[in-house]
Amino acid sequence: MSDQSSSPSSSDEDVDPESEQTDDLGGTLSKWTNYIHGWQDRWVVLKNNTLSYYKSEDEREYGCRGSLCLSKAVITPHEFDECRFDVSVNDSVWYLRAEDPDHRQQWIDTIELHKAESGYGSESSLRHHGSMLSLTSATSGLSTTSTSSFRKGHSLREKLAEMETFRDILCRQVDTLQRYFDNCASGDYRDEYHRDKVEDDEDDFPSSRPDGDYLLNNNSSKDKLFPVTSPRAPTGIDFKGEAITFKATTAGILSTLSHCIEIMVKREESWQKRLDKEMERRRRVEEAYKSALTELKKKSHYGGPDYEEGPNSLINEDEFFDAVEAALDKQDKIEEQSEKCRTPRPITLSPDAYCSISAQRYLTKVEEMVHSHMTYSLQDVGGDANWQLITEEGEMKVYRREVEENGVVLDPLKATHAVKGVTGHEVCHYFWDTAYRNDWETTVEHFNIVETLSDKAVIIYQTLKRVWPASQRDILYLSVIRKILSTNENEPDTWLVCNFSVDHDSYLPTSRCIRAKINVAMICQTLVSPPEGNKEISRDNILCKITYVANVNPGGWAPASVLRAVARREYPKFLKRFTSYVQEKTSDSAILF
Repeated sequence: MSDQSSSPSSSDEDVDPESEQTDDLGGTLSKWTNYIHGWQDRWVVLKNNTLSYYKSEDEREYGCRGSLCLSKAVITPHEFDECRFDVSVNDSVWYLRAEDPDHRQQWIDTIELHKAESGYGSESSLRHHGSMLSLTSATSGLSTTSTSSFRKGHSLREKLAEMETFRDILCRQVDTLQRYFDNCASGDYRDEYHRDKVEDDEDDFPSSRPDGDYLLNNNSSKDKLFPVTSPRAPTGIDFKGEAITFKATTAGILSTLSHCIEIMVKREESWQKRLDKEMERRRRVEEAYKSALTELKKKSHYGGPDYEEGPNSLINEDEFFDAVEAALDKQDKIEEQSEKCRTPRPITLSPDAYCSISAQRYLTKVEEMVHSHMTYSLQDVGGDANWQLITEEGEMKVYRREVEENGVVLDPLKATHAVKGVTGHEVCHYFWDTAYRNDWETTVEHFNIVETLSDKAVIIYQTLKRVWPASQRDILYLSVIRKILSTNENEPDTWLVCNFSVDHDSYLPTSRCIRAKINVAMICQTLVSPPEGNKEISRDNILCKITYVANVNPGGWAPASVLRAVARREYPKFLKRFTSYVQEKTSDSAILF
C-alpha cells in the first residue's frame, strides 16, 4: 500500500481537512469469472474510492477490465468460506477470494475505510453537494410537490389561515366579554349594598346628598338615584356591539369549518383513488416478483459461485443432476460433430524394451499395482464381492459395488467385454499412448506429460472438462503399459495398462480444481481361433477379452446419487466408444500381437 494525500489548493475555496485520501491497496485476488472458467487470478487495485481489476499486474498499462464505485457498495464476507468476500453495487456483484483470512480482512477494512471517507453523508458532502438543495428547501416548503398538488391544496390552506384569524378574534372577544361579566357582577354587588344602606338611613338623610339626586317613584316616595349605568358603563364596553361581533365570528368559524370539511372529503376521495392505484400497482409487482422467482427456480443455470458444487451449495440435488445431465448431453453432441471431422493418423508404436527408470521411488509402487490388478481384478464377479450388474449390452457387462467413505462415493466399477478383430496389445497400446488420447477421450480438457520414467511409463497431469455445477477436477497419475507372460501354455499372455494417482512436486493441488484420485486398469487377453487349412490368421480369427476396472475418488461434495447416475451412464459409453475407435484404427493394418 502507498500513502497519498491531496495537496492544498491555492484558490479561495475552503480546504476540507478531511479531504486527504485514504491508503491505496493493490494485490492479487481470485475473482469469479463465470461457470466455465471459475476462479481466475486478477490484479485488483483500490484507489480514489474505486475498486478496479486488471488481468495481471503487468497489463495495467492496457487499462482496467472493470471497476466499481464504492460509495454505495455493500461488502459481504462469506458465511462459510473464510477467504471469500463479495462486493455488490446494485445488480453488479464481484465475488472475490483472498489467499488467506488475514488478507481478506485487510481488503475488507481498507474498502470500508474508503467508503467512510468518500464524502457521502459527511459534512463535506453537504458543503460541496448540498448547497443548492438546502437553499431551495429553505425557501420553499413545497419544493418537492407538483404544481397540481399545490393548486389542490391552496384552498384548504387559505381556509386554515382564516381559521387562525377567527380564532384570534374570538379569543379577544371572549376575554372582553369575560371582563364585562366580571365587572357587571361586581357592580350588582355594590348596588345591593348601597340600596340596603339607604333604606336604613332614610330618616337620617331625608333630603339631600352632596353628589346625589332625588327621584319620585310611583308611590310618590323619594329614592336615591345613583348614576345610571349607560350602555358603555361601567368599563366603556359596547355590550350589544360585542355580542353582534361574537355572533358573526362564530358564524364565520362554522362556515369555514364546513368548507374545510368539504375540501377534506374531496381530498380524501382523491387520496383514496391514489391509494387504490398504488395497492393495485403493488399487487402487480408482487405477482411479477413471484413469477420471476418461480422461473428462476426452474432454470438449470444459476450465476455465481454459491450455486456450484460445495458443502453449502444453494442448488438442490435434483437441479444438480439436471444440470449435469444437460452438460453431458451437450458434450455428446460436440463429440459427434468432431468425430465427423476427425482425420486418421498413422500408428506409431513404442518399443517394447524398457529404458532405465530415472525415478526409482515409483518402481515399488508400479510393481504393487500390477501385482494387485493381476491378482484381484481378474477374479470372477460372483461370490461375496457384492458386485451388482448395472448395464448389459451384448458382450459388454458393467458391474458396480457401492462403497462410501466419509460421505464420498468410492464405488468400484468393473466391466467385461469381448471385441472381435483386435488384439490385447493393440487395445492397450491405444489406451496408453497419449498421441491418440484426444481421438477417443471426450472428458479431457487438457493434459501434458510431467515426466517420462521409461518408454513404457510416464507421469501425466490431466484436467477434466467441467460439468456445471460440479467443480472442475484434475488428476496426476502414473501410466504404465506392460506385457505379462502366461505361466500356463494353455492360457494367452496378458497386456495391462495401469493408471494410478501419484504426487509430484511440480504439480501440487490448487484451489482452481479438486484433485481426484484414480486407480484404473485395462487388462486384455487375445484369443485366437486357428484358421482352416493353411490360411494365415486374419482379424476374423482373433478375439480380445477386455476387463476394465476403475476405482475413483472424485473428492469434493457432489451428491452421491448424481455420481452414481453419471457413472452408470458414462462408463458404458466410454468403453463402447473406445473399442469402436480401436477397431476402426486397426481394420486395415497388420495384426500386432
